[in-house]
This record gives sequence, C-alpha cells and structure tokens, in this order.
Amino acid sequence: MIYFDNSATTKAAPEVVDTYAKVSANYWGNPSSLHKFGEQAFNLLEQSRQQIADLIGAKLSEILFTSGGTEGDNWAIKGTAMAKREFGNHLITTEVEHPAVHNSMEQLKQDGFEVTYLPVDENGRVSAADLRAAIKPSTILVSTMAVNNEIGAVQPLDEIADVLRDFPRIHWHIDAVQGIGKGLADKIFNDRVDFVTFSGHKFHAPRGIGFMYKRQGRTIAPLMAGGGQERNLRSGTENLPAIAAMAKALRLLLDGEADKVKRQRDIRLAILHHVETFPNVTIFSKDLPVFAPHILCFAIAGVRGETIVHAFEEHDIYISTTSACSSKKHVESSTLQAMKVDDGIATSAVRISLDEHNTMAEATEFNRVFDELYTQFAKLN
Repeated sequence: MIYFDNSATTKAAPEVVDTYAKVSANYWGNPSSLHKFGEQAFNLLEQSRQQIADLIGAKLSEILFTSGGTEGDNWAIKGTAMAKREFGNHLITTEVEHPAVHNSMEQLKQDGFEVTYLPVDENGRVSAADLRAAIKPSTILVSTMAVNNEIGAVQPLDEIADVLRDFPRIHWHIDAVQGIGKGLADKIFNDRVDFVTFSGHKFHAPRGIGFMYKRQGRTIAPLMAGGGQERNLRSGTENLPAIAAMAKALRLLLDGEADKVKRQRDIRLAILHHVETFPNVTIFSKDLPVFAPHILCFAIAGVRGETIVHAFEEHDIYISTTSACSSKKHVESSTLQAMKVDDGIATSAVRISLDEHNTMAEATEFNRVFDELYTQFAKLN
C-alpha cells in the first residue's frame, strides 16, 4: 500500500499511540482537581505545553490547546472579531483559504463585519501590495494560510510581515496546519505574527487535538465558556492523553526536519518531472521555490479527478482530489477557481501529499502505474 494522502490525515505514529495509551491508563485525574491525581495530571499537562513551546521557540503561556485546526481557525478569527469590534469591523483574508477560515468569515459577515478577500496569482499566492491597499482604519484582522492545502503554494509570509509591521494594532493569524515540519518555521514564527493554528492529526498525533500559538499580550475572546481552563480562554476538561501524544508527535516530526524535507521534495519532483512529460497533464504545483516540498497537484485533461483517484486505488495507491474536506461533496477546488483555472481542467485535478515516511521507491511505483493508467485513459478518450 502506498499512502500519498497525508494532507488529509496522517497515520498516528506507534510511539505516539503508546504515549496516548500510557497517559490514559496512568494519568486519568482531572488537571483541575486539588488531590494528587489531579496534580499529577496538571504537571504532565504543563510539561507537554512546555515541550511544545520549546519546540517552536515560544513561551509556555503562549501555547493554548484546542480540538484541532478548525477550532483554532474559528477561535483566532471570531475571538479577534469579538475582542476588537469596538476598534473596527474589517477583516482581510484570501480567496484560497481552508473552509474553516472562509466560512468563519462568511458567518461574521452576517453579523455586520466587512470582509475583503485578496485575489491570488497563477501560483495561488497573494500580493503584499494588494494587502497594503486593502487595509483600512477599521481593519482589525488579517488571516492567511502558510501552505495551501490543495496545491501547496506557500504564501509570501515575509512580505506580509513587512506590511503588517506598519500596522501593529492589526491581529495577524496564520493557519499553519499544512506548514508544520516542512522547513518553514522561520517564515511562520516571524516577529510579527500574533496567532498560529495547528492540527495534531496532520503530523501523526491523534485526531481531535491541536494547539494555537497566541503572542503574549494579544487579546482574544473565548468561544467556549465554562470552567475557565486554558487561562480562562478555552474552557473544557483538557484531553491530556491526546495533548501528551501530540507533544511526542511534534518532537518526532521536528527531529531531523531538514533531511525529511529534502527527501519529500526529491520525491515530489521525481513524480512531477515524470508526469509533466505527458501532453494532457497540467501541473499546478510547479517546480518553484514558492511551493511546499510535500504537495503536488496536477490534472489529466478529460478525466475527472475522482476517476483518477479510484483508478490508483485499484493499484493500492491512495491519493485524493484537491481537498479531503470537499471531495465527497463533489465541490470543485476553490483554489483553482481563484487561480482562474478552466472548470474543465479544475474538475480533473488530483493531489499527492507526502510525509517523512514516503520513499523514492514509492514514487517509482507511482510513476509506473501512472504510465499504465494514462494509456488506459487515452484509449477511453
């Protein structure tokens, strides 16, 4: 079996599953309880928080636990809107965001907020000049992804940071769900960003757990009211087994990151340079530095994306249409639409997404199967 759908989800690492099981069995106290079982759980909770903070170069107080990327995005956006509404009602994002961001913005529009969606170029990237032009006195938030989940475009975070340094009161949120462990830490954790959101199941942690970096001193309103956990910002008894497991997963992910990133890039390019030689293939994730090392999106003209996915599945190779969150709903790629890709080509798009466990041998086998399937598709057309 070849699994090339790691942007949808990753397999939990054995060491991570082991940590989850041990914590479930041995640290079952409520971290808020005063007795020794609660104290043991609280200490492990804070040790996990400190480990994550150390791994990303943050302070312990800047790490807040969530249920994943969707909650984190909703919290960064709606929490900012609630906290800063008296100062303005204008929000800026891009046309290529994950639905967790896009739909949060659309909800806020119903509550009287104004939203500007920045356009993208042929590589799915926004312009810093367009961002600067969109900022108003009423702007309170800019939300951008680090890496696009459909084609792997890396947004110009350095340039965005330069613009926002001139507007220090505007909150900047980065959705880094697809960017963690991909050699982009310096761009993501710049000196201007205020909130960064992550999802554990995208880096071999359990599902249902994530974390948010919140810069010290920045204000955000809680979305979850209750017992006052997470410094009164995110109530609910902490999912300690998943939190400890996520800390372990992040440590494993970032160990030897540079070598892992290089291997993924080499595998991506081996497939890219093979499939691009075929006349009916369109490559959306080009061989350019502005694309992440692990995502390759391409289309075969005249063949629907789901047909390609199922054809590879017959060979025990698992890829996806452009986004797992929309594939079963038969929704066309919002990113490709924003890039003004013809609908006939956009509906043929598929995505390969790698992790540090994929191999060059798998790429070779993928290319072999691709040749076979391309011939079959050509005969059918």
